[in-house]
Amino acid sequence: MKEFYININLKLYYSSILIIIILMSMGLFIGNPRMGELGVGYSWHIVLFVVLSACLVLYPRFETQIFRMIIILVASSYFYLIFFLYPETWSTFIFLCFIPAISIFFFDSKLFYFSLILNSLSITAAFSYIIFIDQGKIFPQIKIDLLGNIANFVGSQIILYLIFYLSSIRIQKLKTYYEQIQHQERLKTTGQLAAAVAHEIRNPLTVVQGFLQLYTEDVSFNPDVKRNFSLMMEELKTAEHVISHFLTFAKPDNEKKLNTIDVKDVLQNVTDILYSYGLLHDNKIEVNVLEDCYVVANIIEFKQLITNLVKNAVEASKIGETVFVQAEKIKDYVEIRIIDSGRGMSELEVKSLGTPFYTLKSKGTGLGLMICYQIVEKYHGTIHFQSILDEGTTVILRFPNP
Repeated sequence: MKEFYININLKLYYSSILIIIILMSMGLFIGNPRMGELGVGYSWHIVLFVVLSACLVLYPRFETQIFRMIIILVASSYFYLIFFLYPETWSTFIFLCFIPAISIFFFDSKLFYFSLILNSLSITAAFSYIIFIDQGKIFPQIKIDLLGNIANFVGSQIILYLIFYLSSIRIQKLKTYYEQIQHQERLKTTGQLAAAVAHEIRNPLTVVQGFLQLYTEDVSFNPDVKRNFSLMMEELKTAEHVISHFLTFAKPDNEKKLNTIDVKDVLQNVTDILYSYGLLHDNKIEVNVLEDCYVVANIIEFKQLITNLVKNAVEASKIGETVFVQAEKIKDYVEIRIIDSGRGMSELEVKSLGTPFYTLKSKGTGLGLMICYQIVEKYHGTIHFQSILDEGTTVILRFPNP
C-alpha cells in the first residue's frame, strides 16, 4: 500500500512538472520577440530553462538540502532574467513576488527564510537599478507607481510568511498528534502482550519459587547450594516485578480513588524516602515549591510517578551532584520539574523514551517509564524531557490545577 501511494505521488509530481515545462517552453518558443535575435539574454533564457527543467525532473532522486537550494537559486535566476529580458511583459513582476513560495513545497523553514531574505535583497537591487539607472525608461510600470509596487511586493511576502507559518503550526500539531497515536499503539501492544503471557508465566514461576523456598529451609542441602537457591529466588523476584509491570498495562485500574493532592507534601515524602538511596552515591535531593500546588489524582499512582522520575534522576547523576525537584503554579496548571546534571540524552534517545523495553540502564526493563507516561496521560497531564548530552536532563510534568 505504501508503494502504491508513492507511485501515485510521483505520477502527480511528474504530471505537474510536465505542465510547467510545457508552459515555460511555450513562453520560450511561441511568439517570443527575442527568439529571432539569438542574443545573450535569449541564450541565457534557454540555458536556465534547461537547467531548471532538469532540476525539477531529477529532484525526486536527489531530495537533499543542497539540491533544494540549487532549485531555489536557479528558479530565482530564471524569474529575474525574464523580468529584465521582457520588460514589456508586466506580469513577470508577479513571479518575483512569489519566488519564496517554491521553498514552501519543501516544508523546510531554513530554506523558506533563506529564499525570503534572498528575494528581498534581489528585489531591492532590482528596484534600485530601475530608480537610479534605468529611471523608468525600460520599466515605466514600476517607476510610475513605485510605492504601489513596493507595497504589493511587501504584502505578497507577508502573505507567503503567514501561509508558511500557519502551515508549519498545523504540521507540528499533526506531528504531535501522530506521535501521541504511536505512543497509544505502543501501550496497546504492550497491554495485549501482557494479557497474553503474564498469567501463563506467573503460574510456573510461583511453583518454582515455592520449591526453592522449600529447598532453602531443607537442612540436607549445604550452605553453598542454599546460596545458589537464594540467588535464583532473587532473579525470580525480578521476573515477578517485570510481570507486575505487564499487568499494570493489561488491566489499568481507572476506578481508583482520586484525591486532591498537596504536591509539596508528596514531593517531600518521596524525597525523604529516596534520601538514603541518594546517599549511596553521595547525591542530595533538594525540593523547592514556590506556592500552594494541588493536583487531582490517585495519591499512590502520583507517588509512584514522582518516585520513578526522581529515582531515575538520582541514578543518572554523577557522584556528589544534586537533584533539584521544583514545583510552581502557572496559570491553569501545576508544573513540576525534576532536574539532574547527569550524562544527558541525545535527541534520538529522548524520542525513544516510553517505548516498550527501551532503557538506558544496564539492568532496566523500560517499563517503569511507560507506567509514568500512562499515569500522566490518565490524569490529563503532559510529560516532556529536555536533555543535552553531558549536561543533564530536565523532566517537566504539567497537570491541570483544580
